Amino acid sequence: MQLLEERLAVLEKENAFLRERLAKYENPKNSRNSSIPPSKDENRPLKTKSLRQQTGAKVGGQKGHEGNTLKMTEHPDQIIDYVPDFCVECGSDLQDVPVEFIGKRQVVDIPIIKPQYVEHRIYQKQCNCGHATCGNFPQNVNASISYGANTESLIGYLFSRQYMPFDRMREFLNNAYHLPISIGGIHELLNRLTVKAAPAYELIKQKIVSSKVVGTDETGAKIDGKKCWFWTWQNDHLTFIAPSDNRGFATIKSNFENGFKNAVLVHDCWKSHFQIQALNHQICTAHLLRELNYFIEVHKDKWAIKFQQLIRDALAVKQKMKHNDYGHFHQPKSDIESRFLELLEQKVDEKIAELVSFHKRMLKYKAFLFNFLKYPDVPPDNNGSERAIRNIKVKQKISGQFKSFGGAMNFAILRSITDTAIKNSQNVLKALFTIARLEVTD
Repeated sequence: MQLLEERLAVLEKENAFLRERLAKYENPKNSRNSSIPPSKDENRPLKTKSLRQQTGAKVGGQKGHEGNTLKMTEHPDQIIDYVPDFCVECGSDLQDVPVEFIGKRQVVDIPIIKPQYVEHRIYQKQCNCGHATCGNFPQNVNASISYGANTESLIGYLFSRQYMPFDRMREFLNNAYHLPISIGGIHELLNRLTVKAAPAYELIKQKIVSSKVVGTDETGAKIDGKKCWFWTWQNDHLTFIAPSDNRGFATIKSNFENGFKNAVLVHDCWKSHFQIQALNHQICTAHLLRELNYFIEVHKDKWAIKFQQLIRDALAVKQKMKHNDYGHFHQPKSDIESRFLELLEQKVDEKIAELVSFHKRMLKYKAFLFNFLKYPDVPPDNNGSERAIRNIKVKQKISGQFKSFGGAMNFAILRSITDTAIKNSQNVLKALFTIARLEVTD
């Protein structure tokens, strides 16, 4: 009898283990309930489930939003007048009849574009002393024929903003601009533009260091067939991107050796981020909400439901807080913190291994979950960093892998400047043109 009971206990334990394994296949993790990227979701139709809660607002433009329509210009480049010469009713001559203006319409179009060839010539003059003095070519005119700043900046724009592969860039420039250029020529111009952009790239990095809030994230990428990573450090006005063959602390240390002494570092709880010096940390609540979605959908766990509601209530408190509420006692904020501590004191279902790990992680990093209620400029999530680094995936979807680390570095530098220009409402092409006009210094 005792042997049967022992055997039964073993079978029950094995049954529970197999059920837990089977649950992973019946209710797989995806981008809606975990940190798995959408690209790895199973290829089947899924009902969209946003983390955002309904507000009751109708779909489309909201009341009071600013409209946007094509407007006429007061100074058209060309005016075409249509004056009748005869009466369409009786056929009488109207050439001597006074004209009355009754209406106008405008058509906006793009003129046919063709390359402009500018020839630079130098001359010399012979002085009475016998010395011949020559004129000098501009410093950026250093070959018998070369491409100018407009071409250089446009290629940088197509590369870093529109993610065009080199061959499609060549085709576009030939078809749209009648510009003869090879893939090698495009590569050379990108290298030249990147060298000029390096000081601006370094300046962005320095400003990130002195920021009060810095978000960071990383994403995998293929460089010359090898698994590498692109990292970003960013805020509302700046984006700094860097490639690396390492996903660990070494990359952070090599880019920001002295850390972020003045900044709250916002991230997804990756352990390497906690190793660098920072004023404080804020872990991404959007990641936590997705994880909690999984525990609720698969296990119907009540503790997870309470924790998810706590985070959502904290987000609602953040939206209503005024500047004076930070740094002082604020009852709703205090209530959130009390509920949080109560939840952490509660035990979770030990049968759900991942929930146990989640609970331990919250205990370990409890000081970093609701810092967005302590600092007015600190966001509750790391969505800004994810937006800043998502372009790497878009670039690779369109262009494939980076063929070399140098090419990856070119993209990181130019994309950092591109994203920074976008955040500051600047024209990206004009920003790149300003850089392209700079002279390369040795």
